Amino acid sequence: MQTNFTAEQLADPHVATSEKILRKCVHCGFCTATCPTYVTLGNELDSPRGRIYLIKDMLENGRPADAEVVTHIDRCLSCLACTTTCPSGVDYMHLVDHARMHIEETYRRPFWNRLTRNILAATLPYPSRFRLALKAAALGRPFAGFFKRFKAFEPIGAMLDLAPKTLPKASASSKPGTYDAAGERRGRVAILSGCAQPVLKPGINEATIRLLTRLGVEVVAPAGEVCCGSLVHHMGREAQALEAARRNVDVWLAEVEKGGLDAIIITASGCGTTIKDYGFMLRLDPVYAGKAARVSALAKDVTEYLATLDLPQQEAKGLTVAYHSACSMQHGQKITMAPKTLLKKAGFTVRDPAEGHLCCGSAGTYNILQPEISAKLKARKVKNIEATKPDLIATGNIGCITQIATGTAVPILHTVELLDWAYGGEKPVAISNLATKMPA
Repeated sequence: MQTNFTAEQLADPHVATSEKILRKCVHCGFCTATCPTYVTLGNELDSPRGRIYLIKDMLENGRPADAEVVTHIDRCLSCLACTTTCPSGVDYMHLVDHARMHIEETYRRPFWNRLTRNILAATLPYPSRFRLALKAAALGRPFAGFFKRFKAFEPIGAMLDLAPKTLPKASASSKPGTYDAAGERRGRVAILSGCAQPVLKPGINEATIRLLTRLGVEVVAPAGEVCCGSLVHHMGREAQALEAARRNVDVWLAEVEKGGLDAIIITASGCGTTIKDYGFMLRLDPVYAGKAARVSALAKDVTEYLATLDLPQQEAKGLTVAYHSACSMQHGQKITMAPKTLLKKAGFTVRDPAEGHLCCGSAGTYNILQPEISAKLKARKVKNIEATKPDLIATGNIGCITQIATGTAVPILHTVELLDWAYGGEKPVAISNLATKMPA
């Protein structure tokens, strides 16, 4: 794609990066076939190619974002299916991230949209606040239908629909601590506690710690860790995202200096994609650029790390698992085979749903801010999953678990919960409820 940025514009490192990305696009349109919003809406401006034109025009002309640009950029899930498809290697992720920063800096959103986004940014990254908000949602749940009648209040209705009716108790796994390896130590890792996940499903990190320590890996939950910054990063609030990244970089590198780390284990793939990008996000910071790159290199999805431990083949479990590959896993981190291989080794029959490349519609806060599109994507995803006739669904992202669970009665678990049980851990309640399917 030909660009016409001035030398003065290119002096801005963000613009210079985006200009290089834009020049790689050859207008082929391959991305439209795998873009969930284009497949759903059929609007060229809701495809990666259409958004690229909008972003180019906005940045090249140095003008503030307008309502049209914001509408179509906001509809982007950041699922990154387009990057998997693109034959030219267009780095769409960093281009749309820059566009969101520009929107945040130059566009004043309508009051209710602004308020909703402020509430999300002030609540979700903080576990104690998030837990309190979910408890309060119980009072508002009867009014969800009323809120959904009004366009400006649809996100409130979506939030109430997504809020679980009950919450698990707070887990010790979300607090700082060290979990010793059983037997001879073969590795040492840090684990990301996360923000939404320890509130919604603390059992995921509990299972991870149990499994890793049984396998001889010492697990550290460091003090001082905060949200990975993903949520505010995708809202264009870059200063807030980078501050979170810096704090985590300091925390994890302190653990490296203290006792060494083989990896930083991430059990939410959405967080993993962002942490693996810390090196890029902080590339312009002379103090943190090198440190952030070290952290990004250490970040590993839990299945990515487990794949290095050569786990033994287990007996067949007599259970069929539909594996939902989260977008942040398959497109963001390019991890496609490891989770399925591990599940098969653990004795599960694994099936791939049709259209596995398409997003389930969760995408961070997307199912709150874009509830109509999200609902259509969820229905499509659930239909494809249920067509495999599974006993269970496995995935590696808390957002996907929450989203898909509201659309199907098939139990959905994190991949590591199944692996923990298969290799000597506790049987998940969802599997206990399938006792009649279990072999004698």
